[in-house]
Order: sequence, then structure tokens, then C-alpha cells
Amino acid sequence: MMVAILDFGSQYTQLIARRVRELKVYCEIYPYSVSEETLRSRNATVLILSGGPGHVTQAQIPFTPDPRIFEKNYIILGLCFGMQIIGKVFGSNVVHGTVREYGRTIFHPEDDPVFEGVKRPTVVWMSHYDRVDRVPRGFLAIGRTDSCPVAAFRNEAGTIYGLQFHPEVVHTEQGTLILKNFLYRVARLKPDWNPSSMVESARNEIKEKVGGRRVICALSGGVDSSTLAVLLKKTVGDRSLAVFVNNGLLRKNEAQDVQTMLGPMVNLKYVDASELFLQNLKGVTDPERKRKIIGKTFIEVFEKIAREFGAEFLAQGTLYPDLIESVSAFGGPTARIKTHHNVGGLPEKMKLKLVEPFKFLFKDEVRIIGKKIGLPAEMVGRHPFPGPGLAVRIVGDVDREKLEILREVDAIYIEEIRKAGLYRKIWQAFAVLLPVRSVGIMGDQRTYQYVVALRAVRSTDGMTADWSRIPLPVLEKISSRIVNEVKQVNRVVYDITSKPPATIEWE
Repeated sequence: MMVAILDFGSQYTQLIARRVRELKVYCEIYPYSVSEETLRSRNATVLILSGGPGHVTQAQIPFTPDPRIFEKNYIILGLCFGMQIIGKVFGSNVVHGTVREYGRTIFHPEDDPVFEGVKRPTVVWMSHYDRVDRVPRGFLAIGRTDSCPVAAFRNEAGTIYGLQFHPEVVHTEQGTLILKNFLYRVARLKPDWNPSSMVESARNEIKEKVGGRRVICALSGGVDSSTLAVLLKKTVGDRSLAVFVNNGLLRKNEAQDVQTMLGPMVNLKYVDASELFLQNLKGVTDPERKRKIIGKTFIEVFEKIAREFGAEFLAQGTLYPDLIESVSAFGGPTARIKTHHNVGGLPEKMKLKLVEPFKFLFKDEVRIIGKKIGLPAEMVGRHPFPGPGLAVRIVGDVDREKLEILREVDAIYIEEIRKAGLYRKIWQAFAVLLPVRSVGIMGDQRTYQYVVALRAVRSTDGMTADWSRIPLPVLEKISSRIVNEVKQVNRVVYDITSKPPATIEWE
């Protein structure tokens, strides 16, 4: 049994998935228009309808779901716009509210299994203007706010629920408990999504796709591809080959470190293609073009190695956030944020068939798999590193000089973070070389050198992130070392922007 989340374009759709997974229940995101047959074929028994930017007050419902989902035996939860869809389908009016509700709101829940143990009143997070003006026939009101008399309802059978607020966001004080009640008490699901089931699911997909044939793994040295390379070796043995391509965009000593750590664990082939990548990137400044060029060049290299190895498949450590940010991944109305080189950056025509057993997993789940299959702790705990490497940490065109500058800056930054005991407390930290120079003074002489930005964030899965509060003495030491040891840099700034509105990487 599985939870299917129907995406109506909410900024919180992926957060719903995170919360459900955190409650140890497996879920997947689908477009709002997914057919009932598809849901049935995926063994979905519970549906969550996300919020969205549409207005149900229009004559026709925007983003219309398959009406059969309301006729079958699904347990359904509608959130915000999703609740309004349910109200409209079952004959209620959806109207513009006289008062908008945005942000923290006092909510008064009634006695109901979904609110078991929830304090009364409680604080929820609202983000709506439209609302259901009356309970549909066959439904009961189970919660209200001062401005919204029907802020929660359910049908008499207790199989269809609607909440006008967002239980998935942290600002809803007992949102996790409400979702837990829905999943466990209402839908009767069991918390069986655990490390063992994650490993089994990934291995089953590998076996099903690869069978008795050969596969190469795109190994970047990050936790995702490293975990996949080891899992492939454990699953198909010597029929897998981990290909580590030096694209010239790696961090300092990265090529040697990866070979040392993973060499004993997988069948490893090292390829130095740095000249090819740098030539293809020459003069390119647009970040989307960079990603597509890098993706295309990787495939050219992998196809050559695959021919030599006799492989039909290319395995990649693609994650759920990669899909989400690269495209409207689920066919829904959500917008593309940026192309990931291993998703939207791949060429349309490829000779290799893709194997992506992590494509519905978040990074913390892959870390769990890594631990489970014996990946070294140092590798499991590594900060994420983008597939395009330092190319997307150099704003503007890329050349060898800039790469060397950034490598030295980044190495100093990470070294000092480790010394301060902060590395494992930070989800990701890196430096960015900016396309500007600033005036400075060193040794009583004027300088005109590069500016670098330091970035450090706290996160769980990369979908949202807050900037890390690195102690000022640590930042001071990092800055001092950079401007003193890297002569091409005379100014250091610290990025204090969260995601959203920014992304974690600068490009």
C-alpha cells in the first residue's frame, strides 16, 4: 500500500512527501491529472491532494483530477486548495473570503480521530483567500477559525478529509501529529518504510532493469553516486563498473580522495576528461547552458566506456529533488527551478538506458541506505557536491585560473569548518567565485582582485534550507586565511539567504 500525493502546484507539495516519509510511510508524487488506473496499478490506497495557486471559485475547476478517485475506495485528504476541490466535487460552494488568512492562525478542532491528542485551540499555518462556505451534503465540519467557519471537514464515513490549513509546514504547531493521525488512525497504514525496505526497493529496481546484463555507474564521489556504486556491486557484482570522470571541475585533491575511499569497494575506472570538458565550456556564462553542456559531455564519455565494457545501462544517483527542480517532474503546474545535469541536462537521444533507483528518494534516505550497506562514515557524511562541480560555483565563464583560485578558497573554508567542529552540523558549505573584482589594500599597495562568497546551510533534504550561523570568530579566521593565502582574492562575503527565496547553489 502506498500514499499518492496529487500535485496541484503547491510550493509545499514536496514538503508533504517529506513529512509522510518521516512518518515511515512510503509515498510518491503524481500530477493532479493522474489516471485512476495508474494509481491503482501503483497500489495507492491513500491520496493527498496538495494546495495550489488555482481558484475553485471559477466556473470550472482548474487542474481537474480524475473524478473516479472520489468514486473508488480511496482514503483522501485535501489540503488548502485540495480541500476546496473536494468541497466543489461534493456540491459545496467555494467563495472568496471576506478576510484573507495568511500565516499563523488560531484553529479550533472538534473531536475527531485526525485531531486525537491535538491541543485546543492550536496554531496552524494558513495561506488562502478562497474557502468552502458550507459543508457538503454527507460531510461534517470538524474545525474552524474566527474567519473561516469550515476550516476542516470530513465525510460521514470518515474516508475523505479536508483541511484548509497546511499541516506539512513547521509553523503548524502540531501538524506532524495531525498527519500521523490521518495516516495511522484514519488510513490504518503501518510505519514500515525503513532502512531495510529502502535497500530492498532499490535492489529490486536494479535487478528488474538490469537483469543479467552489464551496467556502468556515473560516480561523482558524492554520497548519492557512491552509495549507488556500492549497491550495484553488491547486487550485480562484476557486471557493474563505477566510472569516475575527472571533468576538471572537481575540488582540491578530489580525484585522489575518491579513488582511495571507494577503490577497494567497487570496480572502479578513472577517466581524466578535464581537457574535453573545459574546452566545451570555454566562454559559456549562462548556467543552464553550462549544465546542459556538462550533461551532454558526460554522456559522450560514458557511452564510450560503456561500449568498451559491453554495458547497456547507465546508473545515476538521481534524487527526488533533482527531478523536482529540473522539470515539472510530475506533469503538474509546478515550475522548473533549474536543470540538473543528470536530469534535464541529458541529451534527448541516448544510447544507454537509465537506471535511477534513488529517483524517488531524498538525500537523508540515501544516507540511511549508505550506512546500511557499509559505506564509510566519512563518505556518508560528506557535504553534497553538484554534478556540474565548480562550474556552477564560478558565476560566469569558467577557466583554469578561476578553478584553481576556487579550489584553494574552498579547501581553506572546509578545513577551518572541520577544525571548528562544525562540518557535521552543517548540511552543505562551499565557496563561490563572483564575476566582480573589488579594490583593496595590502602592504600599503592598492589591489584589484576577485570577491568570493561563502555559503553554508542547514537542511534535511535540500528542498528547503536555512543559512548556518557560523560563529563570527570562525568566519573571521576563514576570511583572514583566504585573503592572505590566495593572492587573487581580496574580499570575502557571507551569504545569509535561505531557500526559498534563493537556491542553495548560486547557479
